[in-house]
Amino acid sequence: MKLKLKKPVLPKRKEHDSFARSRMHHIITVWGFLALTLISGGITLNAYIGNSRQAKKLYDQLLATDKAGGNVEQSLYNLRSYMYHHMNTTIGTPTGVQPPIQLKGTYDRLVLAESARATNAKATNANLYNTAQHVCEAQIPDGLSGRGRVPCITEYVTKNAQSETVNPVPDSLYKFDFISPYWSVDTAGIGMIVTSILLGIFAYQSLTYRRALQHLKMSS
Repeated sequence: MKLKLKKPVLPKRKEHDSFARSRMHHIITVWGFLALTLISGGITLNAYIGNSRQAKKLYDQLLATDKAGGNVEQSLYNLRSYMYHHMNTTIGTPTGVQPPIQLKGTYDRLVLAESARATNAKATNANLYNTAQHVCEAQIPDGLSGRGRVPCITEYVTKNAQSETVNPVPDSLYKFDFISPYWSVDTAGIGMIVTSILLGIFAYQSLTYRRALQHLKMSS
């Protein structure tokens, strides 16, 4: 009686069976990382757009405060601090005016203040000589025809005379331009890194699966 020997399992068959068992695992892994990438990308995009919207909100609050004559310094600080610590917050105007942050209310108030100062200076200068005479008479009561008080009067007028020229308002008092960083440590910035890592893992897993599939086809 002859014994029948079992044929050994071919390595190709073993490789095929091994891939078949792990195929579902590969598919779940690839699609799982794709889902995570999309979720992370959605959160990142939402935060990225949210940064811009919040900056625009603070900018509108600044303009409203400036128009109402409120605490402009605090509103400026809020906007500047937010823009310096968050990406995608650069402010731009529809007309492209530069610098983009120009406080018209502040400018108008500064112009009025400078105009009032010049008007007061004219009034002060008009009475300055008489004031100088009274002051110098008190300091130098004696003197022939007041000649001894002339240097005193001249010095007083020169020292206390005020400029009557209306000076232009410096740009630094009402024009501002804050630059946001290219990347920031916030939800949008960290999300970009996480999404990039997940995208890289997804690409690697997808490429590995494709290569394994091609290898199986070639060996079958």
